[in-house]
Amino acid sequence: MSQRSYFECVDIRQLLADYPVGDDFTHRYRRISRDELRGLQEAQFARLMARGWQIPFYQRLWGAKGIEPGDIRGLDDITKLPVYDKTDLMASVNAHPPYGDFDGRGADPVVFHTTSGTTGRPQPLMFGPKGREVTNLLVGRMYRWMGLQPSDVVQSVYGHGMINGGHYIREAVTHFTNALFLSAGTGIETRSAAQVNLMADFGVTVMVGFVDYVRKLAEVAEAEKLFDRIKLRMIIGHLGTEDRAATEAAWHGAKAYDWYGVGDTGTIAGEGPDRNGLYVWEDAQYLELLDVESGQPVAFGETGDMVVTCLFKDDIAPCIRFNTHDITHELAGQGEIAFRRIAGFKGRSDNMVKLRGINIFPHAIAALIENRSDLTGEYVCILTRDVTGRDTMLVTIESRGGSDVAALRELLRRGLGVEVEVALCAPGATAADTQIDVRQKPIRLIDRRGL
Repeated sequence: MSQRSYFECVDIRQLLADYPVGDDFTHRYRRISRDELRGLQEAQFARLMARGWQIPFYQRLWGAKGIEPGDIRGLDDITKLPVYDKTDLMASVNAHPPYGDFDGRGADPVVFHTTSGTTGRPQPLMFGPKGREVTNLLVGRMYRWMGLQPSDVVQSVYGHGMINGGHYIREAVTHFTNALFLSAGTGIETRSAAQVNLMADFGVTVMVGFVDYVRKLAEVAEAEKLFDRIKLRMIIGHLGTEDRAATEAAWHGAKAYDWYGVGDTGTIAGEGPDRNGLYVWEDAQYLELLDVESGQPVAFGETGDMVVTCLFKDDIAPCIRFNTHDITHELAGQGEIAFRRIAGFKGRSDNMVKLRGINIFPHAIAALIENRSDLTGEYVCILTRDVTGRDTMLVTIESRGGSDVAALRELLRRGLGVEVEVALCAPGATAADTQIDVRQKPIRLIDRRGL
């Protein structure tokens, strides 16, 4: 039986025509109308739905709602389809171990990774050659639009191992930017002191990764007295609710750029050179914002769960109405290109806690304690319940000295809308709880209520 190699399974020239990069990208999407863009989306969605009906997971998911082939005639009908999330995927894995029944593997090559397991047991992730290369291209295209040049040296602090993140970022940079790539990984893969020495020795100009660890490395670089040799000019990471100014100051003026994506979908949105909101990659991703409780579309400007359909993943593992449980809102006005813009990651709806009737997103605390010379920006929240049933949140904040606990408590009360307790600790003391040195996404909330 003949078999196709990875490189025979994807037409790179056609892929670049369908999802242009560089000047071709900006030229097409500065001029395209919303009607033309919708036409591109509809054509992809039709192919995606045809593939979805071949996957047992979707046959069960949609069949349980009485949906039959032909009921969904276009994107106007997409809200008739049920959303799903990681819980549904892991239920599939448990029922059909070890990979679940949400992929359509055949004889063609498969790229296999897992999620980081941040919210539980790692989830299998499978990519066909087309889906993988579009995922890579979208990141490479984004980096190039932000200003990454072939002459840049890129250091990645994303994790490797079974985790998808570090691998597909490496592929994105090497396949679609021509920049030199250093796969340093997390602090457990390459110790922090070695990371900053790599930057100095190899002339790193761009760092990519999660901003929590990026910020930590700035402190290590200061301690190692390496800033006279480090020439970092760009940071491309996941800023979330945090203030980019503090990150840029920590790296002596390197410009920070934000983007958003998850393991199942790849990049969904990212900033352009204007750094004025995150542009949704609408030629490849269809994004809905749904009310956290009702599941209905939110009004323009209101916050909702990001539910994503990967229009391009019509080969091995279709992704149709995946609820990320990450929340954001859409921005008004027109940016540099025709794509919609969102505010970026504002927190997780499944990590939201209700404290005395007020919804709290632990990630929101980061923005409240930024830009203070007395604080490192590191913190952890611990939620407890006493014998009377009253919930209390203790926010432990790293301080370099001179911080006023009462003033910080008042700052958080005004910012969060509810009173929390505050404790101070020395720099680095939250690391054991947040696991910042070993996790791509540090833990910010520890729930000890025993629910």
